Amino acid sequence: MAYVSSNRTTTLGFVDRLAEIRKDLAEAWRAHRVYRQTLRELQALSLRELNDLGLNPSTLRTVALEAAYGKQG
Repeated sequence: MAYVSSNRTTTLGFVDRLAEIRKDLAEAWRAHRVYRQTLRELQALSLRELNDLGLNPSTLRTVALEAAYGKQG
């Protein structure tokens, strides 16, 4: 089992915290755009094309989540 811990040893100023929040929000927005675009493209495929890729329509959201946010679980 992997364990990740993130501790900050320095105190950030208000402006630095705002910049970090902005960066985190930008990363989250980019990942969400990847999710939406991937899901949109997968949903546009026909059943035959999905079968060729080894995908089932019920798994499209999971595939899009993995593409945007990495391996889940």
